[in-house]
Amino acid sequence: MAASAVTEPSGEPAWKTIPSWALIGRQDKIIPAAAQEAAAKVAHTKVQEIDSSHLSLVSHPGAVARLIATAARTS
Repeated sequence: MAASAVTEPSGEPAWKTIPSWALIGRQDKIIPAAAQEAAAKVAHTKVQEIDSSHLSLVSHPGAVARLIATAARTS
């Protein structure tokens, strides 16, 4: 990995100009829901919660697909 990958500034965060969405798994043991909610609040993110662990992409693909479709329609 190049040193610039961790030292070069990334620039303006996309969430400042592009609507963002979050799918928070209430049973996530990797990233606590409170931490996800705090990050979502900073980014003015539209939040949807599901009864899922950290791997909602695998365990709840339908919920993930519905959120993506909703975001695509409303953004």
